[in-house]
Amino acid sequence: MRKLIKTVIVFAVAIFVALPVYAQDDIAKKLNDVLLKAKEEGHWQVTADEVYMWIKTGKADFLVVDVRPNPEEYKTGHIPGSIHIPYHEILRPENLKKLPPDKKIILACVTGQVQNLPVVPLKVLGYDAYTMSFGHAAWIKNYRGGEVMKKAIEKAATKNYPVEK
Repeated sequence: MRKLIKTVIVFAVAIFVALPVYAQDDIAKKLNDVLLKAKEEGHWQVTADEVYMWIKTGKADFLVVDVRPNPEEYKTGHIPGSIHIPYHEILRPENLKKLPPDKKIILACVTGQVQNLPVVPLKVLGYDAYTMSFGHAAWIKNYRGGEVMKKAIEKAATKNYPVEK
C-alpha cells in the first residue's frame, strides 16, 4: 500500500511539473504559427489612407480601437467610430467582449509603437487584428506623436551610432 501511495505521489508530482512545460510549449507553438504568417499577410498593417477610405465609403467590416494608454487623449480627438481600450487592458475578458470576432480590428496608438504589443496575442485568439502604420501621428495633423518622431529622427541624424554590416 505504501508503495502505491509513493507511486501515486511521484506520478502526481511529475504531472504537476510537466504541465507548465507543455503549456509553455503550446503557447510558443501558437505564437510561432501566427508569426510565420506575418510577412505574407503584410505584417498586419494598414495605412491611415486605407482607414479613411473605409470610413468615407461606409465600409462596416472593421473596428478601430484606440489603444493609447491615456483616456484623455481619446477625449481630445480620435478616429471617427473608434472605441478606446488602452493597449495594456485589451486582453481583459470584459474588453475582449467589445471586439467583434467577425470584423477587422485596427489598433492605433500615438506613434505606431505600442499598438504592436497586442496584435499578436489578438491574432492567436483568432481576431483579424491589424495596426495602423504610425498610429495617430499619421491621422491627426500636427499631432504630438508626429512631433516626437521628428525629434527622434533629428536627434539620430546628429549622432554617429555604430552600425554593423
